[in-house]
Amino acid sequence: MKVVASLLALIAVLMFLPQTVITHAQQKPEDLAQKSAEAWLALADSGKYAESWDEAAGFFKSSISRDRWVDAMKSVRAPLGAVQSRKLKSATYTKSLPGAPAGEYVVIQYDTDFGKKASSVETITPMLDKDGRWRVSGYFIK
Repeated sequence: MKVVASLLALIAVLMFLPQTVITHAQQKPEDLAQKSAEAWLALADSGKYAESWDEAAGFFKSSISRDRWVDAMKSVRAPLGAVQSRKLKSATYTKSLPGAPAGEYVVIQYDTDFGKKASSVETITPMLDKDGRWRVSGYFIK
């Protein structure tokens, strides 16, 4: 009886495993990158600038030191105030960007209203990092 129950449990797991693999494989890079970008933005939104550097792509970290990043965010982002609204404007997958190494990138733009600056455009660029995770490699506010 235990053997039959174990066998049935194994069959059930094997039946659902391919669906899980297929579902993950079917996710578009834009969707995966956007999830990563939004998690990263949550750090920036809450003033956790050092942690946002920690979670950034290796390419990003090699471009700016942690201390310089924190100082830049304090002088540029903090004065804008809290995010009032953020709406996805576009998400574009590409394998090359000017001044960046070849790789996989998604350039994401949000229409963002800050407490002290309405009608801003945030551009955040996650890249597929060496560890296989989408991590932010660039962030700009216009």
